Amino acid sequence: MGFVHHSVFPIYFEEARTEILRKFGISYHDLENEGYIMPVRNMNFTFFKAGKYDDLLTIKIKLTELPKLRWNFSYETHNQNAELLNIASTEMFFVRKENLRPCVLPVKYMGLIENIFNNEPRI
Repeated sequence: MGFVHHSVFPIYFEEARTEILRKFGISYHDLENEGYIMPVRNMNFTFFKAGKYDDLLTIKIKLTELPKLRWNFSYETHNQNAELLNIASTEMFFVRKENLRPCVLPVKYMGLIENIFNNEPRI
């Protein structure tokens, strides 16, 4: 069809979350090795314009609040012409891999997350 299929945006947003964590010193790989995972609880999208194949997409990701048990992100996707294609949000939660129970992250991670939140502008 020549358009970016709507089903790929969750994958793009996952990559954006991984990269913002990496930017501030949190490796998702390390989180998992220490027994923590972040499942998606809720995901919302609003599409304004279709992306086309070969468009250069930019995903802007923001933390909407400091996490406790849940972590909310907001996203904007723009094409190379700075046109807004969609907005989205995800609600994640922290879980111990061993028992799949919700949990609070260790202080060392929470301190890094606070750094992300305090140093990144919100959408």
